[in-house]
Amino acid sequence: MNKPPRIEEVTATPPATLTIRWSTGETLTADIGDWINRFALLAPLRDASVFSGARVGWYGHSVEWGEGVELGADELYSRCRAQAGEPSPAEFDAWMRANNLSLASAAEAIGMSRRMVANYRTGSKPIPRHVWLACIGWETIKGRRAA
Repeated sequence: MNKPPRIEEVTATPPATLTIRWSTGETLTADIGDWINRFALLAPLRDASVFSGARVGWYGHSVEWGEGVELGADELYSRCRAQAGEPSPAEFDAWMRANNLSLASAAEAIGMSRRMVANYRTGSKPIPRHVWLACIGWETIKGRRAA
């Protein structure tokens, strides 16, 4: 079974930037300022000394600050990828669902193994830009044929 990426290391830079090294080998940055301002639970993170105390949570499944404040790795990974301009596992999954594709049919559509499609869908492997472009291209060609 494929596992979503885990957080291996986190560095917090006030006011709201997290630099995270992931189990995928990527090091990505996330600005979470909008979350801190929007969600009351994250209000303690407005204090720079609290925010700076970020640490890797249980088995790398979150970033935590103590006092019951934590953010899940899956949401952080999606945010990091989106802010870096890269596709996220959630976007890949949405592409499959929008096109009614199983793992096998998605693999056939973009010319890769079922296992790699599963890895991209769960986030256990980062989605290369050329794979995401293949997804967009396949969907575009499919739309032209239907018209």
